[in-house]
Amino acid sequence: RNRNVASRADSCNTPIELSFLTDDESWNLLCRKAFPSSKMGSQCCSEEFEKLGKEMVKNCGGLPFAIVMLGGLLATKQSLAQWAMVYKNIHGHLKGLPHQDQNGAVMNRILVSSYNDLPYPLKPCLLYLGHYPKDWEISKNELIRLWIAEGFISPSLESEEISMEDVGEHFLEQLIDRSLVQVSRQGYTGTNVKTCRVYDLLRDLCTKKAREEKLLEIIQQSSAQFDVTLVEPMLRRISIHPSERKVHLKGKHPKLRSLLLPQNETLVEFCISNCKSFKFLRVLTLLKRNVEKWHVSNEIGDLLHLRYLKLECWNEMILPQSIGRLKSLYTLYIKYHTDIVIPDAVFKLELLRHIVIKRIALFGRGFRLRLGFTSKNIETLKYIMVDEQPIENNEVLRWTNIQSLGIVFTRTEYVKPILILLTKLQRLGSVSLEVLDDSNLSYLDLEPLSRCCHLSKLRLAGGIKDDPHPSCHLLNFLPPNIVKLTLFWCRMSQDPMGVLEKLCHLRILYLEGVYNGRKMMCSANGFPQLDSLQMIGLEELKEWEIEKGAMPCLRRLELADVDSLGMLPEGLRFITTLQEMILTNMSSSLKERIKVIDGREGEDFYKVSHIPSIHVF
Repeated sequence: RNRNVASRADSCNTPIELSFLTDDESWNLLCRKAFPSSKMGSQCCSEEFEKLGKEMVKNCGGLPFAIVMLGGLLATKQSLAQWAMVYKNIHGHLKGLPHQDQNGAVMNRILVSSYNDLPYPLKPCLLYLGHYPKDWEISKNELIRLWIAEGFISPSLESEEISMEDVGEHFLEQLIDRSLVQVSRQGYTGTNVKTCRVYDLLRDLCTKKAREEKLLEIIQQSSAQFDVTLVEPMLRRISIHPSERKVHLKGKHPKLRSLLLPQNETLVEFCISNCKSFKFLRVLTLLKRNVEKWHVSNEIGDLLHLRYLKLECWNEMILPQSIGRLKSLYTLYIKYHTDIVIPDAVFKLELLRHIVIKRIALFGRGFRLRLGFTSKNIETLKYIMVDEQPIENNEVLRWTNIQSLGIVFTRTEYVKPILILLTKLQRLGSVSLEVLDDSNLSYLDLEPLSRCCHLSKLRLAGGIKDDPHPSCHLLNFLPPNIVKLTLFWCRMSQDPMGVLEKLCHLRILYLEGVYNGRKMMCSANGFPQLDSLQMIGLEELKEWEIEKGAMPCLRRLELADVDSLGMLPEGLRFITTLQEMILTNMSSSLKERIKVIDGREGEDFYKVSHIPSIHVF
């Protein structure tokens, strides 16, 4: 988008400049956006629609972004009269403008019209996206939980069949369908959204409108340390975008609802002088790093309206008993490094739906649940520790709404009884299991997992002893409907691929330090749905064979620290769907064999020549 940037990146070659779209290309793009359910492209509408549409698309000047936005707006209009109203709205603002100013005016008018056309509940949801920095990849789960905490999604929309999260997903889908939000990464199912982005021009509109409506203010300073005193005392939300500095918020702010720190929180220390000055806060994120032990202020209990609390500490964190007064808390997200002290009061907060307490380390340690924690509302619970005081049966069975669960086991024998209980949780879709029993590595019985039919996402971490019977494999008991699987430092001696390739729904597979063997085999017709494969730290692997017909849908392959592998498998050349391959810290011989130097291809280049994007580090 900037010729100077491209020229400096490579001064030897002339930058490739994208040309504007032709009239036909512009019309076809508009049709794809305005009629998303039609497969007929530009043949999908009547003469009247086509004539009006081509007049509107002409005003876009061949700019793809303007056409996409216009298409998103027209997609919500079913009648010719509605299209005519959009045309009148846009065309009327161009009269009297010099030709060189018309493209910018069209763009701005389309953006404003798209915003004005939104149903009222979606307007604050869109403006709220302005608090993220430019080009920021926004987590869908975090965004929806923030919308709920802010009150943008009313509890009255919830029912027995539809949760507030479901409503939030529907809101986001509507913004995406209108081309106001861009999907960045899809979820592991391949159909849902994992992360999203906002176009820069649209973000500018969001920040401007949010400021006008006193919905949100962004504070950005360049000094190393600064105090923030809000000029406008009635502001409801502020987002602070520092880089590496300490921030103090001063004064009283009776209307303030949210303190947001979206940008690189690991480099921010945020201090509030007096919680009572912010008593209506609903959303708060705080971080401490330069202390050995963070005693979170007892005054945090004065924030009685708090719904979303995110705390991060690089060392030990001690939560106060007063946190039990936060009766409206909906989401509690905590990251710590060495240790954490959690008061019993946390587990008596009945409205809590999402508890994520995770250690910033290779392996988590988990926190101990308190007796009597039987919240029926809990949907996310990570990461609890199971040690000499196992979880009671009746406690687990009351978690009827649990969807995502993380457990850390101190001993292998504690695993099977818990897995048996998990088979009874009908909404459970995601599970993370860590085994810390390194001193007494014993056989891990995963048989109950095969009965967890609703499970689609699974993570197994820690040392796992192979099945004592050579004919069996402990991974035989993985859930049949698994879509995303992560195996982390399991250190098995049996090749896992023979079992994993039979998982018909598996789309994403991540293997790190999982196999100590020298040979790996992927059979024909194996991994029928696999889309992404990452293999890291398989230090002993010397030979990898892929038969023709294996992994027919694979689009992304990443290998890192598989440094004994001398060459890439022959079968890669048959995987014509591959779009991207990333190689990191691989053997020099492997890298040499796929290089092209002065037009001379390496002896294995033919195996990967069909892959559009190859990165070697």
